[in-house]
Order: sequence, then structure tokens, then C-alpha cells
Amino acid sequence: MATPAPDDLEPVGPSMRRRVLRSAVWLTITGISLYFVAPSVIQVASSWERLADIKVRWLVAMLLLQVASLSCLWALQRLATHRHEWFSIITSQLAGNAFARVVPGGGAAGAALQYRMLVNAGVPAGEAAVGLTASSLLVYGVVLALPILALPTLIGGGARGLAEAAYVGFGIFAVLFAAGFVLLAYDRPLCRVGDAVEGAAHRLGSRGRRLEGIGGRLLTQRDRILAVLGRQWWEALLATVGRWAFDYATLLTALAAVGAHPSPPLVLLAFCAAALLTLVPFTPGGLGFVEAGLTATLALAGVGPGRAVLATLAYRLVSYWLPLPAGLAGAILHRRRYGGAPPRARGN
Repeated sequence: MATPAPDDLEPVGPSMRRRVLRSAVWLTITGISLYFVAPSVIQVASSWERLADIKVRWLVAMLLLQVASLSCLWALQRLATHRHEWFSIITSQLAGNAFARVVPGGGAAGAALQYRMLVNAGVPAGEAAVGLTASSLLVYGVVLALPILALPTLIGGGARGLAEAAYVGFGIFAVLFAAGFVLLAYDRPLCRVGDAVEGAAHRLGSRGRRLEGIGGRLLTQRDRILAVLGRQWWEALLATVGRWAFDYATLLTALAAVGAHPSPPLVLLAFCAAALLTLVPFTPGGLGFVEAGLTATLALAGVGPGRAVLATLAYRLVSYWLPLPAGLAGAILHRRRYGGAPPRARGN
């Protein structure tokens, strides 16, 4: 057996030590975070027997709404990567999403896994990287803008009920689509947004220069997204808004299943809080933070403590836990079709 030359051996140098140290730091942060949020997770999980109180039709409706939400995300990624093959998009997204929910700081790890799976399926490396980045910018941009648009709804009256919550929520999503359309189609409104942010930073006494010229930087990022999406950018925007609108409908269905009659504006803000807490990198998928935040904000919205916990459990069951086995199935199906072969061009 030939002995590899010294130059062929991968040196264990500072880069390897940095990776090990970074992994150790993330594991430590995740362990500490899980210790503090464990009571919330245990409180929600301990109500699993009460899922029997929820009629099957509600759980089926929630599952279908989550599939619709994921379908919007698949459509967005398909547009962004210029692919006509749904199989590679769906299986790679399911696997990457599941992986991101079981490893510390999993957002980047999940995106990296999906990128490798798409490349293995024949998507050019540059196209896969740019497409996934553009779709992520749209998804995160919408979820960050949603609380800003939801805040004015607090000024409304004291109406209560899920029908009103649906009207308020989907009205906000319609406004969000219209605002996104204007910002993507025209330069001046986006520059005005950048000027407003920069002016607010100066009024607050910010001494840094990171926000100077933010309008120009926003235009640059917007143009990069448009260059990736082409003329189908409005379809991508519609899919992005649909991704979160169907997710919101899932939460409303969970509340209807437990017989809650909450304050509509606060339900929307509870959903916004849950969506933002999923971005917390300290635990996979915001585990613990979402349960604690959603239960607390639903209680503020007028949902009784027991119903708030049960609604949170049902919502997280279909939006967090069920995608895990789906991701495993996606990884297996993807590997069966594409195997471990090197990337190659594939037909549509």
C-alpha cells in the first residue's frame, strides 16, 4: 500500500483549531440557553396528552396549511435557482430545514447542507449559492418588516375573536406585498426608507458610520435580488408573503382548535414574536425561546394559560417537530435519486 506524501496530508493547523473552538463555543452557548428555557419546553411538552382534546380535523387543517407554507418557500427557491425540477428543491429544503433544527446555530449549517444537495443534483454552484441567498434575503426581509406594519394595529378598538384576527392579519400581509412591490419596482421609495433610517440613527445619537449611505446599500442589495429573479420577481415576492401568511393561518387554526377568543392585534404580534424568535441562534430553531415567547404573548392577547400552552404545542408540533422526520425522508429520497455522484448537468 502506498504511503501518502507529506504534501497530501491535510495539516491540522490554526483553521482546524478555530473550527473546533467555534463548535465548542456554540455547544456551550446552546447548553446554557437550553438550561434556561427548559422550563418552557417542559411546560409545553407536558401538555401533549391534551392534544387528544383537539379534533382531528383541526390538526389536519394545520398540517395542510404548513404544507402550503412550505410550498410557497419551494416555489420561491425554484424561481431563485432557475430550476424546473421540483424534486431537488423540495428534498434539499426539507433536509436542510431539519438539519438546522437539530444542530446549534443551525441556520448556516442547514443552508450549507441544502447548497451541497442542490449542487449534487446538478445545479451550478454559483447559481445555487446566489439563489439561496436571494430567497433568504426575501424571507428574512418580510419577517423583519412584519412587526413594523403590525404595530399600528394596536391603536384599534377592543374587538376580540379569530375572525377579526384573520382580517387584521391578512390585511397586513396584503399591505406587506404592496409595500414590497413598490420597494422592488421603484428606487425613490427605497432611498427614502434608507434616509429615514439614517436620520433616525443620527437623532438617537448614533456615532457609528455603519448606517451612513444606507439608501445606496439597500438599492445595491435590491438590484442583486432582481438580477437573480429577473421578471419573475413579483411571483417570488408573492411566494414569500404567502410563506408567512399560511404560517399565520396555522397559528389561527391552533387557536380555533382550543376555543380561544384573543385580541386580534396582539395575536398578530404574538406571531411576529414567534417568527423572530425562530431566528435566535442559541438553540436549534429557537427551541425554548419560541415556546416561552409565544405562550406569554398569547396570554397577553387574552388567551387563557392552559389554552395558550395547548395552542403553542399544536402549532409547534406541525411547524417544528413534524418537519424533522420529513427532512430525514427528503435526505433519503434525494440520495436515492442523485447518490453521491459528483455534480453534473441534469436535464429539466
